Amino acid sequence: MTEELPSSTHPPLPPTTEDDRVAWLRLLRSRRVGVSTFYRVLGEHGTAQAALKALPEVAAAAGVTGYKTCPEGVVRAEMQAAKMAGAQLLCRGDKNYPAYLSNLDDAPPLLWAIGDLTLLQRELISLVGARNASSLGGRMAKSLARELGAEGYGVVSGLARGIDAAAHVAALETGTIAVLAGGVDKIYPAENAGLAEDIAKTGVLLSDQPMGMTPTARLFPRRNKIVSGLSIATIVVEAAAKSGSLITARNALDQGRDVMAVPGHPFDARAAGCNMLLRDGATLVRNAADVLEALPEGQTVVANHQQPDLPLTAPRGFQETVHLHKQLLDRLGPTPVPEDQLVRDMGLGAQATGPALVDLELDGKILRHPGGLVSRAS
Repeated sequence: MTEELPSSTHPPLPPTTEDDRVAWLRLLRSRRVGVSTFYRVLGEHGTAQAALKALPEVAAAAGVTGYKTCPEGVVRAEMQAAKMAGAQLLCRGDKNYPAYLSNLDDAPPLLWAIGDLTLLQRELISLVGARNASSLGGRMAKSLARELGAEGYGVVSGLARGIDAAAHVAALETGTIAVLAGGVDKIYPAENAGLAEDIAKTGVLLSDQPMGMTPTARLFPRRNKIVSGLSIATIVVEAAAKSGSLITARNALDQGRDVMAVPGHPFDARAAGCNMLLRDGATLVRNAADVLEALPEGQTVVANHQQPDLPLTAPRGFQETVHLHKQLLDRLGPTPVPEDQLVRDMGLGAQATGPALVDLELDGKILRHPGGLVSRAS
């Protein structure tokens, strides 16, 4: 059986019963059935059950003898493993299936997800980059993720070390999606297991692979395609001239999504990919304001509506955050002062001022001293 494009751009109706979901999983997990073949045989035969019955004959016509479809027991075991892991099955066409991903002709028919599924219906922006990220690259990823999250966007990345991890960490409170190359219960790299647990509490772990699947090199390009497909735009923070991040950027272009890049020094190999993207027409990004300005009209969200659980005293948008940071820095000098006194002087409460001080500390703009004192960095 050869892979062919689906005959229609309209997604099939999602399964509505347990038996239908089992049939979808069996069809997709059957040997030599990829995304295109799945949609083709489903379209030709009307239902997954009918397609499963027809597959041996289709395989024989393609010269494959002794073909057998995926046994039901294998799929039942996968569904039980998903239940144990707290994962939910999302079928293309379901209300919880990611909205932007569903618009693609070759969207994965099925996804496993752990976490807050409402995040999948928000407008999402991907942040990707080098695993061996520089200190400045990591700070840039965190800054962009925090500020875009404050504007109501969900942040998508691939849970890799470096830029991916930095973006996820900074967007934990506002919502982040980690797309895995293996099963949604197989965290890679192992050093990000704790981060994955945190994401599952406030964001989403997502994968199109079977439960228990160990990630291999051939699966990462598929992961990257989902990362870009979920999002209205992909931002590359750091990337070598040949890297997975550039694959993600090319996928985004093929999917009709915006591609943006953070410039870097010409002598830094980690900036070579970003500089190439900028040379070829990607939008230059210095901060979140550049991203927001570059998004097409109509692709904006209101943070107040998307994040009703945030404290009312917290800054809601990028401009408000910048203004608060400036106010804090204006009140600080090289001489340490009590943090609680600074909070009282600001008159905004600890819920607003505290996170802003953490931001400034991470950016290296303020210093903390023993006894609860803070000062402006020289």
